[in-house]
Parts: sequence; C-alpha cells; structure tokens
Amino acid sequence: MTRAQPVALITGASRGIGRATALKLGQAGWAVGVNYTRDALAAEQTAAEVECAGGRALTVQADVADEAAVIAMFDTLERTFGPIDALVNNAGIVAHSMPLADMDYARLKRMFDVNVLGAYLCAREAARRMSTDRGGHGGAIVNVSSAAARLGSPNEYVDYAGSKGAIDTMTLGLAKELGPRAIRVNAVRPGLIDTEIHASGGRPERAATLGAQTPAGRPGTAEEVAAAIVWLLSDAASYVNGALLDVAGGR
Repeated sequence: MTRAQPVALITGASRGIGRATALKLGQAGWAVGVNYTRDALAAEQTAAEVECAGGRALTVQADVADEAAVIAMFDTLERTFGPIDALVNNAGIVAHSMPLADMDYARLKRMFDVNVLGAYLCAREAARRMSTDRGGHGGAIVNVSSAAARLGSPNEYVDYAGSKGAIDTMTLGLAKELGPRAIRVNAVRPGLIDTEIHASGGRPERAATLGAQTPAGRPGTAEEVAAAIVWLLSDAASYVNGALLDVAGGR
C-alpha cells in the first residue's frame, strides 16, 4: 500500500485473529475499522490498543449477514478515514461438535449466513469500492478460511468446514476476477489456533489437545496468523494473488 496511512476493515476484530491483525496493522501505522457484532467493550479495547500502537481505529457494529448493515459499515469507515485499501474477511462462527445428522436447520442457516453470505457481502462491497474500473485505486482482500476446508471436520463441524470450503472457492474466483482491477485476493487457512472460538464450539481444550499432535507439536497463536495476513496485505506480497496459505503447523 502506497498511501501514507492506508485504511483496512477487519470483520470480527474484537477477539482472536481479527484482534491480533488489527494490532499488527496499528503497529504498521494503518487506520483500522474494528468490526464487531455484539461485544462493544472488547471492540473498544481493541481500538484503543490499535491507537496506542500507532494507528487509528474506529469501531463499527454490524452483523455481516445483514446486507444493509454491511453497506452502512463500509460507508461509515470511508466517511471517517477515506477510501478503503484492504479488507480482512475474518468474521465467522462455529457451533458445538456433532455429526451432521444431529444438526438442526437453525444452526446450518446461521453458519452459512455468517460464514459464507457475510463474507461474500463484505467482499462485494470491497470490490465495488476498490476496483479501478469503478473509480477505486485498488487494494487487497484477505479471506480467513480454515484448514477445515481441506480436512472436512468429520463428526465435529462439517458445516463449518463446508462454509470455509466456499471461502476458498471465492478466493480463487475473485483473484481472477479482481486481479485486472488492481485488487489482490488471497486467503489464510489457520489450523489449530489457540483462540476463543474453540470454547464457543464447546471444546475450550481442543487447540491444546490436538495441537500437540501436529508436526509443530503445539497449537498456533492468533499473532502467527495475523503476521501472515499482514504480509499478504503488504507490498511485499505484490505478486501473490489467489493463494491459499496454510498456517497450520504442518497439519
């Protein structure tokens, strides 16, 4: 990014990988939109830490599965900081471990509404605003997928795995679609990362237990994934487009 203070929107930035990415971008001098759905206090804390690190920050509440809320979120960020340079499509949910046969409709609908529709809506808005053929100046999108997209998560989260498979496919297609319009699109696929998402799935010990079985011998950290995201956003990755970058300790 060549602007003096580039602007990024990070969805789901109040915790975990999103929060770690916001802090790293703050350290690099970015202006960061800190999106959250419910936890305003955590989002405000993230924003404060971004500013302490040297960046600027704005908290923006929006459910990414709500089209009107997504559009308003982008509008608010651009009114405050100017044209957007980057999107980190990070917001996502998981639910309790169980085989598909035991999952109800409400769970499946919410999983795909947030993880797939939400990611598509945010990518669409970023494309509309950054594409050079629409008056934008280009930029970068990093989608946060998961190693589950290639592992399948049987008897645990096949719905989550499927939603992340859709993110991989979107990444590949958009990289070809938006590359000629000066937007690079890549994805990171985290493995067993020590974040709060495992607790929300009913297994707070999952990362530590299964992480010990990886070739790396441990779970990863949110900061390690954030480092990959920030690299993909940077000019150092200027010829990287359509990549699915595993950050999974060899799993």
